[in-house]
Order: sequence, then C-alpha cells, then structure tokens
Amino acid sequence: MKMDLLKRYVSEETWDKVDLRSLKESLVKLSQQKLKDFSPMQKESFSDNPIQLIDFFCGAGGTSLGFAAINEIVPAFNFLGGCDINKASADSYAHNYGTPIINCDIRELAQDEKRLIEFLDHIGYDSSKPTVLIGCAPCQGFTSHRKKHWNEEDDIRNNLVNVFAEIVSYIQPVAFVMENVPEFLSNRYWRYFAAAKERYAEDGYIVKENIYNAAAFGVPQERFRSIVIGMKKDFLLPEGYLDPSDYKTVREVIGNLNPVPAGVADPLDPMHKSAAHKKSTIDVLKQVPHDGGNRPAGVGPACLDRTKGFSDTYGRLYWDRPSITITHYARNPASGRYTHPEQDRGLTAREAALLQSFPNGFEFTGKSDDVYRQIGEAVPPLFATGIAANILIEMISSEPTEKELEDSPKSIEEPVSSSYSSVIAGIKIKRKEEQYV
Repeated sequence: MKMDLLKRYVSEETWDKVDLRSLKESLVKLSQQKLKDFSPMQKESFSDNPIQLIDFFCGAGGTSLGFAAINEIVPAFNFLGGCDINKASADSYAHNYGTPIINCDIRELAQDEKRLIEFLDHIGYDSSKPTVLIGCAPCQGFTSHRKKHWNEEDDIRNNLVNVFAEIVSYIQPVAFVMENVPEFLSNRYWRYFAAAKERYAEDGYIVKENIYNAAAFGVPQERFRSIVIGMKKDFLLPEGYLDPSDYKTVREVIGNLNPVPAGVADPLDPMHKSAAHKKSTIDVLKQVPHDGGNRPAGVGPACLDRTKGFSDTYGRLYWDRPSITITHYARNPASGRYTHPEQDRGLTAREAALLQSFPNGFEFTGKSDDVYRQIGEAVPPLFATGIAANILIEMISSEPTEKELEDSPKSIEEPVSSSYSSVIAGIKIKRKEEQYV
C-alpha cells in the first residue's frame, strides 16, 4: 500500500508536499530484488514515465540500471539515452535500454550549443518535463593508482567534471548525480570539484557529497566511491543499510558457478570464461594457498619480492568476505588479488560482472577486452539502486526537517586526505582484525 502511495505521487507529480523518506529502505530492497530479473528493455515499457533520464559518460549503463530497477516498483524514469565516447560502451547501453546509440565526446556537446540542441532533439528531450542527469566522468585522472603527472593542470579527464557542469547549466535538471573515486574529493583534486560546485551554486543548486562503500548497499565488493548529488532544494544524502558483519561475500555470488579451466568457456555461459593464462602464470597460481592465500615468497617474478606494494599480486579472493575493488584488470592475477579462491585462474567476465552486482540478464557487447573494461568501470547496479531510490524520494518529498538533516549523512565540505586509499586500507585492516580473526 505504501508503494502505491509513492506511485500516485510520482505519476501525479504531486511533489514537495509530503515526507516519504520512511519508504527509502523498502524501495531500495524491493528494487534490488527486481534487478535479478533484468533483461534488455524496450522503449515502450518506460516511455510514458514522467521523469526523463540522460546518462553522460554512461559506459555500459551500471548507474542507469539502478534507476531501471526502481521502475520495476515505481514507474518513474524515461530513459532518453546514454552518451559515451567509447563505441562498445555506447552499443551496450543502447542494446540494454532500447535507446539510440550515442557515441560522441561530451566536450563537443558542451562547447557547441547547436550540437547540444541537436543531440537533445535526437533523443526526444522535452524541456517542460522533469529531468535527472547522470555524469560519472572517467576516474583515471583522480585515482590514487595514478603515480605520475600529479601536477598536470590541464589533464583533460579532470576537466570533464566541469564540462558536465556546463551541460547541467544548460539543461537545468531537477537533480543530477556524479560518481567518482574517493580521491576526487581529496586535496589534490578539490580545485576541480570546487570549480564545478561554484558553477552549480550559480545555477541555484544545493550540492552535497560523501564517500561510500558500495558493500553497504549489498554489493559483494569493497568499493569506496565519492557520490555528488545536486538539487534545487535541500535534501538528504543516501545511506547504506548493511553493517559490515552483513556484507555480501564472494561465495554468495559466484560460489555456485561451474568450475572452468583457464581460457575455457562454460558451455552454458560464454561470459563464464577467464583469460587463457601462460603456463608460467598457472604454475605460480598453483602454489598460492586457497581461500585468500598470498603468493609465497620466492614464487613468481623475483621483482615482486624486492619491491613493496605488491602483496596482493597473484593473491586469491576470500570466499567469505567481499571481494576487493573490481577493475578492468580483474582477469589478470598479476594485477592484484584477482585469482579465484580455489581455481587456478583469474576471474571470468561473468564472475567479475556478478561481483559488480550486474544481473545475468544484462548483455555486454564488444570483444573480451571491451567487456572487462565495461564491467570494471561501471557503478555497481545495486549501489546505483540505493542512489536512485534516494534521488527519487528526495525529489518528491517535502524538504527535510532540521532533525532529519542532523541525523542523516553529512556532506564533505573540506577536502579529504590526499592519501584516502591509505585511510581505506586502515579501515579494512581494522575490520578484519575485529571480524575475521
């Protein structure tokens, strides 16, 4: 009955009159359950929904998938399209969301108003309808793993954040959301965020930001990410619903998959196939203890014993813990703790997708390299569902009370440590000592 009330408020666009925040957690959990049944969508299934959604830097569409899950409970979002500079990613988005293939550079849209208008006309944008914009700019310019060229002021990837701000300024959406690595809110890169935030403020937006662990939203993975949300009224930030003791584990999501040798596909699932490793790599993996084991000293390349910082290289995932952060290198055991808990190989594309919380029904296009990249760069859909539920309910609810603001997650108003990755490592070590030892 409560969800019926929410549906009515959304469909009638009766917004800002009641406080519906008590429905957030229920909406998240119900939508996450529906996500399991996802299959590529047809436009007819959502084109009458009242809130337009455009996804810039869309990748395969992990963030949009959270909004699609909400639609299964409350028909709210009309997917107009996903824009990405990578052709395979743009194809995957269009295939799964029934939208036009939009393979272009967002910088060209921001710098040429005529092209932006043509783009919006092409996807059927209606300026009279409420709109949500997603802008998860590529994170490589901000990541703590980027060791060189810290001080290059005109790293174009950093500028994409401000390019998205130009698009927001033109479209004036009801709400927008950005996702990036935690370092995006660090001392090193605060100037980029601060410049974009100033532009948003000039356009009348209240902008709030925080850092989250996707595991708190049901993702079976330790993945810390910054989330930035803007609206033209006050609102509450999302809040995870799982305690660390209840985080989903590797075993829960990939433990029932068929065993497959390195380089051999499961006959029932072409995506359940790992890289075909060299014999020397497999020889190393055979010596790594099962279930969270590390590469023994003296095994594998000698340089790994001489250099600090490679303790996870060739390491196995633990069965009964969340995985480490999944990246596009998840197929390569030499890139981190990406070895299967028991089998002597890196992760298959299916395993990586499940650890990212993609449902089996989501269909990736492109070659193997493209698929791993799309998986690793995506916002985990279960995490995105929590963000989408929060945005929808905050959009239609009355402004929060002082008590609600006091009890909700606080926005980060000062830059975090530039070595946020070290902070994360400390959090994990402390929790392991308390929980697993």
